[in-house]
Amino acid sequence: MKPEEVAGVLGPKLGDKLLGVDPFEGTAGRVRFDRSGALAMFTSARDDLGFAHLSMVGGIDWVDHREVVYALWSDGAKQYLLLSTNVPVDDPHVESASGVWPSAAWHEREAWEMVDITFDHHPDLRHLLMPDGYAFHPLLRSFKLHEPEELEVKSRHV
Repeated sequence: MKPEEVAGVLGPKLGDKLLGVDPFEGTAGRVRFDRSGALAMFTSARDDLGFAHLSMVGGIDWVDHREVVYALWSDGAKQYLLLSTNVPVDDPHVESASGVWPSAAWHEREAWEMVDITFDHHPDLRHLLMPDGYAFHPLLRSFKLHEPEELEVKSRHV
């Protein structure tokens, strides 16, 4: 599948929520979309394009905005497709993909915890790597290392 074909399928479904489909070496392309069309994007990528497996969700802090990147796989096409949306720093949230791809749940928890991107309607958005009560997001560029005595962290007993 080529980026032009991806755009031809997604364009009518997403309208102005589809911001572009760029070539990306070794994939079917990189789809840029407006976050308000996230659920339609996810559903169309799965149902109309056949990308039934979500391999990864990651967050990037670009200082002036944050980006959420999704890597999808199609068994039929034997190809990856990348999805990308920007979220503003002052309102970093996007719809959860876990309703479309259950495998997104853990990845979204990590992106929330590390980069402070909230995934709306996530079934269980809680700490995955850091202890409960940890209020910092270590992969934000604004994150400063703290001395242990400056941190007040609740212990989690498993």
